[in-house]
Amino acid sequence: MGETMKFTRRGALAALAATALAAPAAAQTYPDKPIRMIIAFAAGGPTDVVGRLLAPRVSEILGQQVVVENKPGATGNIGTAMVADAKPDGYTILFSASTMAMAPALYGKQLGYDPVNGLAAIAYVASVPLILLAPIDGAKSTPELVGMLRKDPGKYSYASSGNGGMIHLASYLFASRAGGDALHVPYRGSAPGMVDMIAGRHGFQIDTLQSSKGFIDGGKVRVLGVASDKRLKQLPDVPTIKESMGFDYAINTWYAVYAPAKTPRPIIDRLNAAFNQALKQPDMVRKADELAIELVDSTPEQAKKFYDDQMAFWDPIIKQSGAKPE
Repeated sequence: MGETMKFTRRGALAALAATALAAPAAAQTYPDKPIRMIIAFAAGGPTDVVGRLLAPRVSEILGQQVVVENKPGATGNIGTAMVADAKPDGYTILFSASTMAMAPALYGKQLGYDPVNGLAAIAYVASVPLILLAPIDGAKSTPELVGMLRKDPGKYSYASSGNGGMIHLASYLFASRAGGDALHVPYRGSAPGMVDMIAGRHGFQIDTLQSSKGFIDGGKVRVLGVASDKRLKQLPDVPTIKESMGFDYAINTWYAVYAPAKTPRPIIDRLNAAFNQALKQPDMVRKADELAIELVDSTPEQAKKFYDDQMAFWDPIIKQSGAKPE
């Protein structure tokens, strides 16, 4: 019996040693096959656009194809849960957006994954400042719009791309900080809401320059302000909302990359280096500049802290707004 116990212990120790040695060895050869990058939103949307800009550049750097798969649904939760449940070997990663930090407060126990410990941050790669828009025949400036919202609370409405999303909550926060009130009207995507705003059915809409540029260039909407701490070089004559009103209002939509929890650190570091290198490529910088996308070089620790800070920022706002997932 004693010999059997001794043998079992030796076997267990040998197995542990083999596992410990296997992880660094796997990391040294990583990647040796294609990598799935799950984008938790629909094809053609802002998250998909940024993810697909990065994927071929990261593929070239790693020497293996990064295959993009769109897994939309439940404000990004379906794709996120899929990656959280994947094998932590670096061959399934997540490209997601700012709504990921809002999901815990919106969905609670129905989330489907652990928002704090279920994923390992790889890199925070980009942010996009939001802009405040109004119909051409509507408010001519941010102070005028704020005056309208304060004078007639609830009279004016704003469009969003869906309940509980960034556009909805950023608009709610704007009206709240302006000391006014407005009615939320959700759509399936920001473009249909923009069309109705152009027709005069809404007082304002908050969106990205990327999504609204065609309407701006076509003279269909007016840009009132920038939701950033500095003016956009693409819109140098448009003041920030803080410049116009004096209250803080710097809200970005952002993009980040994650792996399943317990992915070996050498693999996380390899992916982090590849994404950071891809962000610095001249053609990537040029394309991002055209779309008013701010590229961000980050460590995994910085990406994790940013995500945690965003969850903490949005949690009380979501609870105050009463927002519910669709």
